[in-house]
Amino acid sequence: MTGGVGFGVFSTDREPPRVGFRVGGGILDLAAAGLGSVFAAATLNPFLALGRSAWEDTLGRADELVAAGADLVPLERATTALPFAVADFVDFYSSLEHATNMGRLFRPDADPLLPNWRHLPVAYHGRGGTVVVSGTPIVRPCGQTKALDEAEPRFGPSRRLDLELELGFVVGVGSRLGERVAGSSFRDHVFGVVLVNDWSARDLQAWEYQPLGPFLGKSFATSVAAWVTPLALLEDRFVPGPPQDPEPLPYLRVPGEWALDVALEVELSGSVISRTNARGVYWTAPQQLAHATVNGAALATGDLFASGTISGPQHGSEGSLIELTSNGERPIRLGDGSTRSFLEDGDEVVLRGRAGGLELSEVRGTIRPARC
Repeated sequence: MTGGVGFGVFSTDREPPRVGFRVGGGILDLAAAGLGSVFAAATLNPFLALGRSAWEDTLGRADELVAAGADLVPLERATTALPFAVADFVDFYSSLEHATNMGRLFRPDADPLLPNWRHLPVAYHGRGGTVVVSGTPIVRPCGQTKALDEAEPRFGPSRRLDLELELGFVVGVGSRLGERVAGSSFRDHVFGVVLVNDWSARDLQAWEYQPLGPFLGKSFATSVAAWVTPLALLEDRFVPGPPQDPEPLPYLRVPGEWALDVALEVELSGSVISRTNARGVYWTAPQQLAHATVNGAALATGDLFASGTISGPQHGSEGSLIELTSNGERPIRLGDGSTRSFLEDGDEVVLRGRAGGLELSEVRGTIRPARC
């Protein structure tokens, strides 16, 4: 391949939004190249719905055009948009290290993992309507919070705003209601992957989450990359996942190598604060897909499934500030000498990923003041 990053939606000054294939610092205009009317759409969804054969054929044709010297739109001339219309958003809790770190913070005298964690990919159903493209400013959320030393809850801006380093996959081909999708069918349903920042207001989340789980502490914004990297560009990055004990139930057993070897990093206001790798995630993406549909829930074109925060075993490989700072008790120092426990107004967060020689599209967002 010629170094393609992925498929997305872009516009220029005189032209409406359409689908392009990004290669380095340029974009192949797929509609202008005559690859089909679906690429004149302002979203990837019509293309995604065509299925695996069309995805791979288009990727091959795009690669041929680039290799032959096709004109590319300079990236600096383009404005990117949300690459696909999000149908549903499900966020998993698939990193053993992250789940263990969080359990130790909030249940120090008990087993950090709840009894179900090693038996199924735990998840919550998020809000697809607040998924935004990389570069969209993030307004600090407002809501109810209650600290341990406060007698009553208060309303106001979140004081414990956090980032979450995640890897998501995008569904292309849906399924029928009542139909279970086997993990072995992953490549027939899933088009590609994106980096995800599932911003979290930890103080809102702590007050609201029992007994039904995350709500306003998560639903205010989730940022995704502007370019979706197709699975076909990542075939050589699938590796064996970590051992699973106990052995999962039969519907969660997916033969083959399904962990993705993608090096990840988090940059906060110019300083890299974390480096880790997605290959250590305990529950793989095909297992997440199988579990999400085992009750007959239907997949839809544009569904987004995220891994949950990805953390590694060493300090400096955690994928969130709540872990990096021990819930704010041990602030981290940035390159300019300032410290952070949680995000401050004006902070810019950048998530990056690299799969061998392929650089995934970054996710960038800057914190704006609350509007309470």
